[in-house]
Amino acid sequence: MSETSQPQQQPAPLAHAPVASLWPAWVDSLLQPIKAFRLRYLPVLMVYFAFGAAGIVDITRDLWVKESLTLSPSELAGIAVWFSLPWTVKMVFGELVDCVPLFNSQRGSYVLIGAGMMSAGLIILAGGAGGWIVFAHPNQLYVLGWMLVVVGQVVQDVVADAMSTEVVPRKDESGAARPEHDVRADLGMVQVLGRLAVSAGVLSVAGLSGWLAGMFSRETVFLVGLLMPAISITGVFVRRAAPAERRPIDWRILGGGLGFGAIVLTLGLADVPFAQEWTFVISLTVVCAMLYLVTRTLTPEMRRAIFFTSVIIFAFRATPNLGDGFFWFTLDVLKFDADFYGVLRQTAAIIAVVSLWAFSKQVTQYSVTAVLFWIAVADTILALPGLGLVYGLHHWTEAHFGFGAHAIMLIDSAAQSPFDQLSMVPLLTLIAFYAPDGQRATWFALMASLMNIALVAGALQTKYLNEIFIVARGEYGELGPLFIWVVVMGFVIPVGAIVLFGRRVARD
Repeated sequence: MSETSQPQQQPAPLAHAPVASLWPAWVDSLLQPIKAFRLRYLPVLMVYFAFGAAGIVDITRDLWVKESLTLSPSELAGIAVWFSLPWTVKMVFGELVDCVPLFNSQRGSYVLIGAGMMSAGLIILAGGAGGWIVFAHPNQLYVLGWMLVVVGQVVQDVVADAMSTEVVPRKDESGAARPEHDVRADLGMVQVLGRLAVSAGVLSVAGLSGWLAGMFSRETVFLVGLLMPAISITGVFVRRAAPAERRPIDWRILGGGLGFGAIVLTLGLADVPFAQEWTFVISLTVVCAMLYLVTRTLTPEMRRAIFFTSVIIFAFRATPNLGDGFFWFTLDVLKFDADFYGVLRQTAAIIAVVSLWAFSKQVTQYSVTAVLFWIAVADTILALPGLGLVYGLHHWTEAHFGFGAHAIMLIDSAAQSPFDQLSMVPLLTLIAFYAPDGQRATWFALMASLMNIALVAGALQTKYLNEIFIVARGEYGELGPLFIWVVVMGFVIPVGAIVLFGRRVARD
């Protein structure tokens, strides 16, 4: 039969056409998080939301430290090393979450425990600020209270991480294995939704945190912070979490983690010389050894891909920051106040949510090396306005263009805000994809521990730089050189790792 004699096929009615095909690609990309959401994700997202919203006390805490405590920037940087250590022993909590149900629950009971620790820490901070807890000096109450808050956050984060790998089914309704590409894409979107939930939590309290710090006592704001662990608890009861697989305890992981924790505690309490440095070396060794044990079941190609990707992300996160000196400079010299810091955080949170939402599809598809390279470049460029403020840039801009330090800081903070969350999505997707059955909490915790050890490395560098370039309350002469070194190291360390190992990641 000739082509002309064939009956013409009628187009499908418009009503039956796929909705996405009616929209431009960029609209479809913007709608991706909404289309990807499932009700079974809700408990995970509520825990992540509460984690972000816990920042409601951050401005108050920082102001209380400056106003009422006697700790120097160098001492605070050293204390920050200890605050970051609970994140490096996540494998202990991960093993417990995987293997030891409490009250017949492997997920909800641990969320409750984490919330209880956070609440206890906030009450201690409130008592220290209000003067009604007096069994220790306020400096010590600050360390104890905030450490409890951090440990509570770690416990809840371990549970949420494990649940984020369980809410995506590996099999379809017929019991057949789903295509790897579909599973990876769904896991990537869960991580995007998780970062969006964290950002939404930050957004919900960013401006409020500055207003509360300016209007109410430090004690009152710490007590208001008790609402955040209550939100995470609510997520447990709103919708039952997906069933979790259980396995026997791996005492190599749990025992090794507990032993490591005991060593860290001993080093901290015994005032051993170079205790923080020894802790860093020991923690890195322990976590790498445990990762070797857990990844033995993976193929060599998978292990190489994870190894080189982890090295690059480790370098990206192992960069120093300025410490508290710049914050004090903005208060004393630039005359920023709590309300303005609330505006800064609110603006940054809005930009972070919008950017993560807009680039949710792209960031789950681009390579880790490409994402981190351009973030490192952008971070370096966007650090320059802050450096300019230290050297009086705001005086020149105010004389020639009519805007000063507040406008510069606002624009710069808004431009920098999206990058932290965007940088985490490729790594979290990789971790979730390779998470083995029955070991998902432990696996996620070990990889997260490795990445948080990188933050310890960054905190140590921050301490060293603050010991070389002395910054104190009202003494900011060394802040400029400190800022320059932080910017240079923040570019050289991650970009150097990408140059050395980026091709290996692409090849594997």
